[in-house]
Amino acid sequence: MTLNKPLVVTAGEPAGIGPELCSALADSGFAKNVVVVGDSSLLDQRLQIIDTPFPARIVAGKPNPGNAQTLLDGLTLAVNGCLQGKFSGLVTAPLAKNVIADSGVAFTGHTEFLAELTQSALPVMLLVAGDLRVALASTPLPLREVADYITTDRLVRIIEVLHAGLQLRFGINEPEIIVCGLNPHAGESGHLGSEDDAIIAPAVEAMKCRGWKLRGPLPADTAFTPASGHADAVLAMYHDQGLPVIKYAGFGRAVNVTLGLPIIRTSVDHGTAFDIAGKGIADPGSLLAAVELAATMAAR
Repeated sequence: MTLNKPLVVTAGEPAGIGPELCSALADSGFAKNVVVVGDSSLLDQRLQIIDTPFPARIVAGKPNPGNAQTLLDGLTLAVNGCLQGKFSGLVTAPLAKNVIADSGVAFTGHTEFLAELTQSALPVMLLVAGDLRVALASTPLPLREVADYITTDRLVRIIEVLHAGLQLRFGINEPEIIVCGLNPHAGESGHLGSEDDAIIAPAVEAMKCRGWKLRGPLPADTAFTPASGHADAVLAMYHDQGLPVIKYAGFGRAVNVTLGLPIIRTSVDHGTAFDIAGKGIADPGSLLAAVELAATMAAR
C-alpha cells in the first residue's frame, strides 16, 4: 500500500523501547510510508526522520524528566503536521506520563494531550485486535471514582463518538454495539447496584430510539462471549473491565485507536518497557499493527 501522504510516527520516551520499535520499521513494508519524529541518534538511519535531539543524556531504562519538553514538542509538531495536511495520520510509540509529570508539566496522558492540541471535546479510546474492538467509557480512573464519572449524558456522547468512529474510520455503515453494565450481573435488577438501570439503560434506549443497533447493559462477564453474538464493538465502563479481554486476545498485536479526533491516531497496546529497553528484544508487533491500521484508515 502506498499513501499519498506519509504517516508520522512519534518515537516516544527515548529511554524506553519506542526508538527500537520505530527502527524496526526500516525493515518493514511501511518504511516508505512513514516519517519518524525523534532523536536521530537513536533511530535507524534508513528511515525518514525529523530530528528532535534531546538535551539530557539518554540511558536505556533510565528516563530523564529533562527530556520531557522536547518529547512534547515533537508530539506537537507531529499533530500540527496532521492538522495541516502534511501527514495522513499519527502513530505514537509509548510515553511515561509520570516522567513528564516529574518535569513539572501538567500531563495526564497521551490521549488527553492530543485532545487539547486538536481542540477535541471527547476522545474515546478503542482497542482493536483483529475483529474484536473494545471501547472505554471512562479514562483510567481509580475504581471508586468510576461510578460517579459515568452519567447518562456522558454515555450518550461517548456512544455517539464510538458510532461515528466505527463508520468513519472502519467503514461500518450500521455498527452494532454491545454496552457493558457497571456492576456484576449488570446490577441484577438493582440488587447489586442501581447504576445499570438508572444510568446506563436510559443511554442505550436513547440510542436505540435513533434506530441504532445497541444491546445492553449486558453483564461484562458474558458481553464478550460467543453467546452474546457478534458486535462491531463492545463498550466497557472502565479500564480493567475491557482491557484484560483485548490484551488476552491479542497482546503484542493489538492497537489503541483514539476516536473523536479530527486526525487519525493509532498507538501500541503496551508501555515503555524500561526493563527491556536497549536489550534488542522488544517485539515491534503492536507498532507494526498500529502503522498498518492507520494506513488502512488513511487509504479509506
